[in-house]
Amino acid sequence: MKPTAKPQNPCFSSGPCAKRPGWSLDVLKDAAVGRSHRAKIGKTKLADVIERSKKILGIPENYLCGIVPASDTGAIEMAMWSLLGARGVDVLAWESFGSGWGADCKNQLKLADLNVIKADYGKLPDLTKVNWDRDVIFTWNGTTSGVRVPNGDWIAADRKGLAICDATSAVFAMNMPWDKLDVVTWSWQKVLGGEAAHGMIVLSPRAVERLTSYTPAWPLPKIFQMTKGGKLIDGIFKGETINTPSMIAVEDAIDGLKWSESVGGLAGLMKRSEANLKAITDWVSKSSWAGFLAEDEKIRSCTSICLKITDPWFLGLGDEAQAEAAKKIATLAEKEGVAYDIGAYRDAPAGLRIWGGATVETKDIETLLPWLDWAWAEVKASEAKAA
Repeated sequence: MKPTAKPQNPCFSSGPCAKRPGWSLDVLKDAAVGRSHRAKIGKTKLADVIERSKKILGIPENYLCGIVPASDTGAIEMAMWSLLGARGVDVLAWESFGSGWGADCKNQLKLADLNVIKADYGKLPDLTKVNWDRDVIFTWNGTTSGVRVPNGDWIAADRKGLAICDATSAVFAMNMPWDKLDVVTWSWQKVLGGEAAHGMIVLSPRAVERLTSYTPAWPLPKIFQMTKGGKLIDGIFKGETINTPSMIAVEDAIDGLKWSESVGGLAGLMKRSEANLKAITDWVSKSSWAGFLAEDEKIRSCTSICLKITDPWFLGLGDEAQAEAAKKIATLAEKEGVAYDIGAYRDAPAGLRIWGGATVETKDIETLLPWLDWAWAEVKASEAKAA
């Protein structure tokens, strides 16, 4: 039967993600529009984003946190271009973005001593193969595969290389072991549902030491430069951004951080996200057609929740037909106004992807799931009839 109840918020995109509950344009009324970001009002707001982020996430006092251009991509590329080349590099790739960082290390930076450790979508690579005498680049949570590392136990405390972590769909939803991480990057547009185009970067004292003692062999674009004359440009970590930020986006980020504080900070955000994963887990346990792309529950993401279709009829189709059937489910959901942007990432196996970050209400996910059952039945019946 076609359900009647619909989610109050049908936005389940994995980036940009749903705004926090209760959000409206009114929260932007105090944005410093028309003002210089270098004026006191602008610097104060930018510094507020940095300080609230550090406090909520429990970032150590001696770590630096800054706002940088070009979203998480800009932040992680800034780290790679500024820090790599001093040692050999291991890149862990188990989904699209990790694979992209590995490709950039090979094709753009042309690192001679590069080792890419791969795994298929839905799995983690063998973490015991990581050599911590080298710099290591990895995503904490695979946004396109629904796989996260379970903890930081595999990261060596006495590492000689740097642990460089793209954590854009993990921070504010998962516990980050800061003592095991040297560079951490994310964007506002993920777990807090912020606006796009701005990234954040956290540097440990070890990363700062590398920055100020090592000069890469390649030229650095201005937007990647964190040092000048061998000294750190510390203004970056006080709200003096490299390029001009959107003060509307900054205001929105402050709103998201204030909301995070109101729901219990990091613990509250993690609880909300895990509740979303549990709702889907309970549904999958009874489903005749849907399963998790990440079969091992220990590495299953609570934010980018990736589903595969397990029905034997579907599995008998070719790859192209599978992708088309999965796309039709997402299209039906959008047409009915119950879920937007839930198709699997273009490089991932055919299936669905539901964002379960903290800004998504569990009740909305619970209301969505019967619609997915209905959409699957509609697609299967239509395909069977056509055959």
